[in-house]
Amino acid sequence: MTALSAIPVRTIAAAIGDAALRWCDADFPPRVRATNDIVERTGYSIPAVEFALDALFGELRTDALLETIARELGDPAALDGATARIRPLGRIAILSSRTTIGVAIPAMCFALCAKNDVIVKDREDRLVAAFSESLAQEHEAFARALHVAHWDGRQGSSRLQGARLIVVFGSDETIAHVARERAADARTIGFGSRTSIGFLNASSQRAPAEFAAALSGAARDASLYEGEGCMSLHALFFERGACSPSELGERFAAAMERAATEFPVGERSPSSRAAMLQHRNLAAFRAAAGRGAAFSDERLQFLVLLDPPTQEPPIFLPRTVALLPVDAPDDIISYVERHALPIESLGVTGTPRSYTEIAMRIGAARIAPLGEMQRPPLRAHHGGRPRIAEYVRFLDIDGERE
Repeated sequence: MTALSAIPVRTIAAAIGDAALRWCDADFPPRVRATNDIVERTGYSIPAVEFALDALFGELRTDALLETIARELGDPAALDGATARIRPLGRIAILSSRTTIGVAIPAMCFALCAKNDVIVKDREDRLVAAFSESLAQEHEAFARALHVAHWDGRQGSSRLQGARLIVVFGSDETIAHVARERAADARTIGFGSRTSIGFLNASSQRAPAEFAAALSGAARDASLYEGEGCMSLHALFFERGACSPSELGERFAAAMERAATEFPVGERSPSSRAAMLQHRNLAAFRAAAGRGAAFSDERLQFLVLLDPPTQEPPIFLPRTVALLPVDAPDDIISYVERHALPIESLGVTGTPRSYTEIAMRIGAARIAPLGEMQRPPLRAHHGGRPRIAEYVRFLDIDGERE
């Protein structure tokens, strides 16, 4: 039995939704404290952190939770009652060791909706711990079901004892380490390093309003969180034959400069700035030889590299985007395959469904309009994996009709 075993799933979802609604208020005291702590930990600007918290808690609605559960498991009530055929795994550990703000919270909420006991490794900003306190205020059972703490790697093995499943958000190296160190009966699910790309087709470039909106949206997707998230845009492909490359580069650079006003650049290490400067100088050298161009402002808040060598992968630096001309979508597929890029999101213009084939071929988990890449809906399969089905076990009874 787990602490939430006897609580109806709709009650659990309602409590999570009510707690999240309180966190949607920018003046909610725990959120104010968390915002300051996140800024200190990440070095991001306050507007970027506020955007992240609005996106995170704005999606954690009761109806969205129940809708996602129903999509994956059928009637949410199938989790309820002594005769339920969908049961919790037992104890689940969630480790959040990457920069992304609140990345563990949706996973934690679905693990709780599945009525598991959950332990979460928090970050130094204690965002998960603060939200867990709000959950306990909504329903006292959360205080027994949920344990949140911050610990270093040396303490991990003892804290993970008894976990049936360990969910890790972090680098590929961190995931491999946890998989090696896990308890014998535990399974590990890892969400490792991924990136996102975009595509501007020729027709969108010929539609002035759509083109302007797409460039502004792509700049926002590239600028938020200094390009450190798996949904951050690092390569923007554009179809030849519409806008000239130089004009596109200038317009996208102007959009990146506007994004730097909306979401000011946070703290940036000297090494990052030095690397950006080096790549800008290399691009300028190539431009002098007749290929491509580099666009940035005087303060090097961003860097747009027009037509860089395709034999090189994107540059994973803050607000740095490769602007790559292509003749057809197959060129995008070739580029992704050449560099073995793990793609989370494909940002597009027009009708997202029309890009299904290319998204499948590059292994993307999601197709989104440019400008919405950093606001995934709650039902989106992070990393292409289920939201709640991973956290339950099923009982089949032969001979009975569904």
